[in-house]
Amino acid sequence: MESARIKNKIQNLLDKGIIRPSYSPCGSHIVLVPKKDGTWRMCVDFRALKKITINNCYPLPRVDDLLDQLKYAKYFTKLELRSGYHQIRISEGDIWKTTFKTKQGLFEWIVMPFGLCNALATFMRVMNDVLRKFLDEFVIIYLDEILIFNKYHDEHVMHVRKVLDVFKKEQLYLKMAKCEFGKMSLV
Repeated sequence: MESARIKNKIQNLLDKGIIRPSYSPCGSHIVLVPKKDGTWRMCVDFRALKKITINNCYPLPRVDDLLDQLKYAKYFTKLELRSGYHQIRISEGDIWKTTFKTKQGLFEWIVMPFGLCNALATFMRVMNDVLRKFLDEFVIIYLDEILIFNKYHDEHVMHVRKVLDVFKKEQLYLKMAKCEFGKMSLV
């Protein structure tokens, strides 16, 4: 049963272009972990890679600093990227390091998998670079969630369009089911 699940997961990832067959001299083990919704998540044991990786010190924002920026806002739009980490490509020279072993052979990640020690910092850096001109003006970012905030409705609509235009240009895709557009605060 587990073997069939892994085979299906591998085929799904291959079909999406997220992984590819590998000829790496090394590879990490995988394990299937049940999710709350009854489906299964494939996790790669990157502990050996983490031991030799230099930690990225890119700062994650402090939640209290983010909340301070919202004190006069009345309109909010929350955006969340679809498979955010999988939208960040790994540099060609580092792909071999992400190799994992299965009965079907070796495979390597072409995009950033969740579980790498620098995944959060790398993702935050990319999001901050993409939305830098809007940060602290009308956008705050915390991991894969982007919050657009404004005091006035017309301004809010214009700012949401600007952010969506940037995502389109950068080919970053949203998970629409988790986005909330133009919610008004209770203040």
